[in-house]
Amino acid sequence: MDFNMKKLASDAGIFFTRAVQFTEEKFGQAEKTELDAHFESLLARADSTKNWTEKILRQTEVLLQPNPSARVEEFLYEKLDRKVPSRVTNGELLAQYMAEAASELGPTTPYGKTLIKVAEAEKRLGAAERDFIHTASINFLTPLRNFLEGDWKTISKERRLLQNRRLDLDASKARLKKAKAAEAKATTVPDFQETRPRNYILSASASATLEDNCRPPSWAEWKEDYPGGWRRPCFFLVPLNPSLTLARGCLSLPKDGKLWNDEVDKAEQELRVAQTEFDRQAEVTRLLLEGISSTHVNHLRCLHEFVESQTTYYAQCYRHMLDLQKQLGRFPGTFVGTTEPTSPALSSTSPTTAAATMPMGPSVADLAPPGEAALRLEEVAPPASGTRKARVLYDYEAADSSELALLADELITVYSLPGMDPDWLIGERGNKKGKVPVTYLELLS
Repeated sequence: MDFNMKKLASDAGIFFTRAVQFTEEKFGQAEKTELDAHFESLLARADSTKNWTEKILRQTEVLLQPNPSARVEEFLYEKLDRKVPSRVTNGELLAQYMAEAASELGPTTPYGKTLIKVAEAEKRLGAAERDFIHTASINFLTPLRNFLEGDWKTISKERRLLQNRRLDLDASKARLKKAKAAEAKATTVPDFQETRPRNYILSASASATLEDNCRPPSWAEWKEDYPGGWRRPCFFLVPLNPSLTLARGCLSLPKDGKLWNDEVDKAEQELRVAQTEFDRQAEVTRLLLEGISSTHVNHLRCLHEFVESQTTYYAQCYRHMLDLQKQLGRFPGTFVGTTEPTSPALSSTSPTTAAATMPMGPSVADLAPPGEAALRLEEVAPPASGTRKARVLYDYEAADSSELALLADELITVYSLPGMDPDWLIGERGNKKGKVPVTYLELLS
């Protein structure tokens, strides 16, 4: 217990010395050891890396989980070192509601059938989203968290130690400077009357002499009473009369030149030790800061993996929606209305309106018997009113022989026939002809 108290007192003294040094530096009353420019640039790059990593991490979490309550719940489970329970994605929940609605409204009705097909697509989208969140969390979020909670905490700890070593070094420099100044003053002005401190110890005889003669004691009197030189701060009582005493305070006695030399030597030794510790800690901190380059390389690899997972996710969503569009496009146009034959601007033309305003040819309402659709379409001639050119926006794979496969960016000739679904057109490319979806085309004037 005694040892712990001594250590506590020593630590308190060191803390107080550092606090005084730091305060004096802030007010410009003490010199500060400056780090070299390369070291300062390493510190700035490390701080910038930490700040931007935190921002990217937080925003990626928002992207993967927009619900703040769910993010707080996941954070608490992570801190408690417990497994996060499985949570239904928004797409899967929407699929569940659509399936229940179709079951209640009638699965055999056109609306019910469409609800079921859309629900299946939304369920696949939700599963793809779940896989994307899981992959992105492992490949991207986890490395960022590991840096902030591991490497950065180590860097911060070593930087705090370096700051303490620098304060100790500057305090040692200040002590050496003061000791040398006092030594020079004692050497140049040896007269006690000029060099003695303002507060000094008075013995009983010296006190009586001072009280009686109102003069300070001579150097011989001081040497006779205290041949050892300096003494520790003390308080003592000098009796004045039987009913009154006077408390006198003091700090120390003046030292001779030899004792000042000892003080200078001691201060120089402390400075050498402080300089060695500062240099060692600066080297350790420098190595950690230079490791930020490796952190950037690791984060770059994780970023590539995040982009790959995001690309896979969006590609899956695109395929699922294409399949859904094909399924819905083959349904008869139950809700097709009449559209006036106007020619709006291309930028404001919707696919349905564009299909309705295409040049009309012979009807194909009776050209749908199985096995004969492709043959009958080949026999259909373009309408007398003319055709239009269209640019293909996306690749399209024909679902059957009545459809025309498309490649992105190619130009084809399109026209509409009476009785066709407004979401479809007849497309021609060379000697090939077939139905094409309007949503895959950009109609040209």
